[in-house]
Amino acid sequence: MDDTLDISGVSEEGEEQITSEQVFQQLEEIWVNERLSPNLMLCRTDITECILEQMQEMEENIARAKKTDLKVSLHQLELDRIRYVLSSYLRCRLEKIEKHAAYLIKKESSDGPSVSRLSPEEFMFAKELTSGVTSHLTASALKHMPKNLQTLNLEDSGKVPNLDHYVFLRVNKAEEGIIVDCETDVQNEDKIDLEVDAQHIMRYKLIENLVENQTVSLI
Repeated sequence: MDDTLDISGVSEEGEEQITSEQVFQQLEEIWVNERLSPNLMLCRTDITECILEQMQEMEENIARAKKTDLKVSLHQLELDRIRYVLSSYLRCRLEKIEKHAAYLIKKESSDGPSVSRLSPEEFMFAKELTSGVTSHLTASALKHMPKNLQTLNLEDSGKVPNLDHYVFLRVNKAEEGIIVDCETDVQNEDKIDLEVDAQHIMRYKLIENLVENQTVSLI
């Protein structure tokens, strides 16, 4: 079985080739970060599409192999492991979208297409969800209220993720001058340097961009 996959991060010379194990390690990384972060992470369809392609290839290899071959059982176990992580990752994202759909739609519009947290399918799901909630509330409650109280704007009143939530993190790349608390320290003098492999507990909103660019990982 071919152990390389095409991934969307490309260099000027051409497409970058990485092994299937490296792709799975990236999937595990975004899975753990997604589970532990209070906000929806950036959409990573590049990784999920690679994983789906690899799963399809593995299923085809298993179907062609002799059932008595020990490798078949090992490949099936590996396939089940990958399927579990991918399903858990996508399910975690759907749960966050259900919880913060209106906020995410508004955030998507303000951030623009260059910073997308929702895939096209997830965005459509969020839109349909908020539309259904609005229709239900209008039919069951709002239409029975005075006209001045019948307006409902979910994007302004939707539940917002708690970015002040404290998270544990491990440092992957050294980073200097990270502000510990931008609200209590007006002069921004309370800073720390992040050293590789060091572990810290900090408010998520202070290190969200570091999680997104893989400088740190949540643990």
